[in-house]
Amino acid sequence: MMLKLWQKKQKLSYDKEVIDIVQFGSSVIEGSKANDIDIAVIFNRFSVKKQLIEAQKIKKQLSIFSDLPIHIHSFDYYSFFIPSNFSRDNILFNGKSIITGNNFSRQFGLEPRVQIKYSLKHLPKKDKVKLHYLLNGKNKSGGLLNEYGGKIVSPGIVQILPEHIIIFESKINEITKEIEIKKMFLQT
Repeated sequence: MMLKLWQKKQKLSYDKEVIDIVQFGSSVIEGSKANDIDIAVIFNRFSVKKQLIEAQKIKKQLSIFSDLPIHIHSFDYYSFFIPSNFSRDNILFNGKSIITGNNFSRQFGLEPRVQIKYSLKHLPKKDKVKLHYLLNGKNKSGGLLNEYGGKIVSPGIVQILPEHIIIFESKINEITKEIEIKKMFLQT
């Protein structure tokens, strides 16, 4: 079962009016239990009828790579940004372009990041050391930050990619319950 469709170079056939094909939702979050794969097809100006036909062609092509059902959501570039589009924020923050393999938000000069702030104030020394090894590894090997490309931005704050939030949150929560999560965009 392939959940990370954006990591596999797809040889998809699609209309030139397709701006991007984006995988989003739980299927892009490591450690989540996805029941389906959400795909957004973003079009330039295209009639609704043509959007539906083209989206179904893309769905059929992507279905070859997945055992999970695929749900297609189609938007023209302009309707994508209307406030009533409840998928917009998820697509912008978690969306991965199947065409480029990059974060969808990169098209707008933005890179999504999650900062996890944790407190060690009330922990015994052994748990502080345990958290240090969890994040940084021991003897220059391992560590969540190295494995998942995260970094410490200041004492008590790690910055990671959105797709790793469940892994970091659950592992840090095993040591301290005093955590805060902040989602943000960085300019590229």
